[in-house]
Amino acid sequence: MNSAERIRNFSIISHVDHGKSTLSDRILELTHAVDPRLMREQYLDSMDLERERGITIKAQNVRVTWRDHVLHLIDTPGHVDFTYEVSRSLAACEGAVLLVDASQGIQAQTLATCYQALEHDLEIVAALNKIDLAAADPERCADEIERVLGIEAATIRRISAKTGEGVAELLDEVVRRVPPPPGDCDVPLRALIFDSSYDPYRGVVSSVRVKEGVLRTGMRVRLMQAGRTQVAEEVGARMPLAVAVGELGPGEVGYLVAGIKDVGLARSGETVTDAAHPASEPLPGYRDPKPMVFCGLYPIDGDALPELRDALEKLKLNDASFTFEPESSKALGFGFRCGFLGLLHMEIVRERLEREFGLALIATAPSVAYKAYLSGGGSVSFENPSDMPEASRLDEVEEPMLRATVIVPSEFTGAVMELCQARRGDLERMEYLSPERLELVYRIPLAEVVVDFFDQLKSRTKGYASLDYEPAGEQVANLVKVDILINHVPVDAFSTIVHRSQAEAYGRRMTAKLRELIPRQLFDVAVQAAIGGRVVARETVKAKRKDVIAKCYGGDVTRKRKLLEAQKEGKKRMKSIGRVEVPQEAFISVLRLDD
Repeated sequence: MNSAERIRNFSIISHVDHGKSTLSDRILELTHAVDPRLMREQYLDSMDLERERGITIKAQNVRVTWRDHVLHLIDTPGHVDFTYEVSRSLAACEGAVLLVDASQGIQAQTLATCYQALEHDLEIVAALNKIDLAAADPERCADEIERVLGIEAATIRRISAKTGEGVAELLDEVVRRVPPPPGDCDVPLRALIFDSSYDPYRGVVSSVRVKEGVLRTGMRVRLMQAGRTQVAEEVGARMPLAVAVGELGPGEVGYLVAGIKDVGLARSGETVTDAAHPASEPLPGYRDPKPMVFCGLYPIDGDALPELRDALEKLKLNDASFTFEPESSKALGFGFRCGFLGLLHMEIVRERLEREFGLALIATAPSVAYKAYLSGGGSVSFENPSDMPEASRLDEVEEPMLRATVIVPSEFTGAVMELCQARRGDLERMEYLSPERLELVYRIPLAEVVVDFFDQLKSRTKGYASLDYEPAGEQVANLVKVDILINHVPVDAFSTIVHRSQAEAYGRRMTAKLRELIPRQLFDVAVQAAIGGRVVARETVKAKRKDVIAKCYGGDVTRKRKLLEAQKEGKKRMKSIGRVEVPQEAFISVLRLDD
């Protein structure tokens, strides 16, 4: 057990792509935590997905030693969808290294994560990264940080995580400025679980931060919220490989294996205490994050439903921000309605389910949570468009709003404002951070941001804009449900809720797309988009035709007419009893997020 005086717990926070994982790599090399032969880029990003996309999805922790001090470093994600991961990591630290790209300056996420760290009362050590780039302008960026965040320009370190320049001095600064963790080893144990993962051989492996008392191998521990008692089979630290260390004292960060098989018990925010001498009250946990985007996940093969449920439960263990509940659809069978913090989060979860668990899935179009007020009084909340009450019973519908902060070079201001206004956004504030950079704050409906807002923003600003958002309450809007009917039968998986002004355009786009995807039948198939009972768009999938009069040559015209009449009658009868099977590919193509 280390004396708390020599311990420093800190995390690295920044906007996406400002070099957090590269800085972690340099720190691992400098402190000789990893054998040079085994060193690779993004060492702490363990998921294949993280390495391919070059982003951090899960916060990772590691213990290293530096000049006779023990440093617990937590590398956090930068993307706005994973701010929840960041908030959990910050709760386990006393300090944070705020990293800013010296060529790009402050971005939207830099502000958001910095304010989060200040809320947790952390000591912030600011550093300008990428000073080896030709485009770097550390002086301008340091002035910007001082003006916007109030951190003195003289105290900001200049480093290059790629070449390692200035990293040793940054670590010295962390040791000097980040306070040692508080905590008393003679009081009952209280340790906070801030992350968990599932190992098929050992059960749940939880990352813990001991706040006070001592956690020892072999002791009986009690999970306070779950009310369960387990035996601590192994207590250890990640260096960065997992190494068993008999005990963890106050302020130390490590992991706990306690033979927990039920994934729901070791939730993030759970307090672990000594079963023999329990603490009187648990540590303050985390606010449960509220999902903002919803979509249905259905197995392509209906028999895979139990595997999908197991996979979702295992993912939920190390990603508490994601929710799911069973639902069924006439078109797609049985599946789950899942809630996510954002679109990237949804894409990552879907990809993890397909890769790590080998599932083939259909995801319905993303939607958000609405609240409907009924004309007879009372209200209902719904996420699935097919649950929207009939228009005749509705008084008004509220949709969730966001406060979106966009930081953009001033030459793209017009393009960004045009995009936000087209998405029904209202400008709340506009402020220059420096003569060439500008912050725009819009209040905008979540439903408008959910589909491709981020992609559009990036393409209109040549990739220079950065976006951060937070929930901003609800607002009444003129929303309608657009139903898609195939052969006059509504297909619930294609229903969606849109603003009345965009409903007809959406209907026309959808019917045109389905006309190409639905195979031709032996009769004409009508593909219609309807609002309430009113059809707003229609396309027809033409019937296959057999040339029944090919064998007639010359002779009386009545023979030909008789054959054509018989064909017409047959088609009419088929149309009245025929059902159109919508192929699986059509669902997948229409519900693709990419389009």
